[in-house]
Amino acid sequence: MPVVVDPDPAAAEKLLAALPPGGHSVPAADRLLAWLAIRSEEYVVLLGPSLPLEEALAVCETLRTARPTISVLLVRSLVDTEVLGRAMHAGVREVLALDDLPALEGAVGRAYELWTALRGPGGAAHHGRVVTVFSPKGGVGKTTVAVNLALALADRGARQVCLVDLDLAFGDVAITLQLFPSHSIEHAAGAEQSLDYALLEPLLTRHPDGVAVLAAPSLPDALDRISTQLVGAVLHTLAGQFDFVVVDTAPAFDEHTLAALDDTDDLVLVATLDVPTLKNVKIAGGTLDTLRIAEGRRHLVLNRADDAVGLGADQVEGILGMPVAVRLPSAMEVAASTNAGRPIVLARPDHAVTAGLRQLVRVVAGEPAAPLPGGSTRSRKADSRRRLFGGRR
Repeated sequence: MPVVVDPDPAAAEKLLAALPPGGHSVPAADRLLAWLAIRSEEYVVLLGPSLPLEEALAVCETLRTARPTISVLLVRSLVDTEVLGRAMHAGVREVLALDDLPALEGAVGRAYELWTALRGPGGAAHHGRVVTVFSPKGGVGKTTVAVNLALALADRGARQVCLVDLDLAFGDVAITLQLFPSHSIEHAAGAEQSLDYALLEPLLTRHPDGVAVLAAPSLPDALDRISTQLVGAVLHTLAGQFDFVVVDTAPAFDEHTLAALDDTDDLVLVATLDVPTLKNVKIAGGTLDTLRIAEGRRHLVLNRADDAVGLGADQVEGILGMPVAVRLPSAMEVAASTNAGRPIVLARPDHAVTAGLRQLVRVVAGEPAAPLPGGSTRSRKADSRRRLFGGRR
């Protein structure tokens, strides 16, 4: 997919409008390099007119040897012989005028043809990771964790992240982010057998801080129209486009949650320090073991974890038989920031809760999973365990 680098949002938006669907923008060269480090399907980089020439040429020099399959296009407000000469020596594929959008479209098309030819028919497809946030008990802050985890993973554009609200009856992801989506997962109903990203992309709502959201239906009665096959198709399609797909689920083992768990790479279990919740999580853990879901990739998050309640992390680990990955302290700022429409990782980057969520990002992201011969990591793993709703790939 194309990537635009320009610190001016207006200039970036103008360039994105001339590109094929799925293009993305980052404001600086360091963001671009972080982005490309975890992406394999980017075929063209457009260095916008607001990016200083010296910085743009340095990017070209880096990508010429580090990512030779990527075409670098330099877009300038004014193209002269000096710019052309320096760009040629730096390895720029083409230099284009900002106002010549037809020439830009043609250059992007040529870049895609070159990328396809260089990769050959066996080029590796992109496979993002599906991270499901689950708790068998409501009221533990599951949606708050899911929303903040997605924002922290995205890191304002460093990674491409989609947040899916699978609490289909009472999902709160959109309202937590103060988004007002015109479409939801309900609008993909009936497309289980033909779903692709071209159909799914218009249903996503974009948050200003870099997260795409697939919202839950606005009315609970839509739940019956959404099949488990659709859930699997949606997650598989999104994982082909995004680095991480974060799934917020209903607080129960309903059929849609089970379908999501069936496609999960990493499972974030959210619990609070009270006996009823820990009892439910203990029982849920047994079910997860039986179904062999996310074995070795489960991450326990203790939310609102204060020692004053009489239970400590050591006791919880003993009860549940799994280590605590992250402890998030109680804080009024979490609710206040959510009510203000700026989740805690955005509103208070220096807060202790934000630090805990960023630790969760490090746990979840880890090292990128390399594709296995004959299929993705996730596809190979799926073959090794009993699937709940049959094969979808």
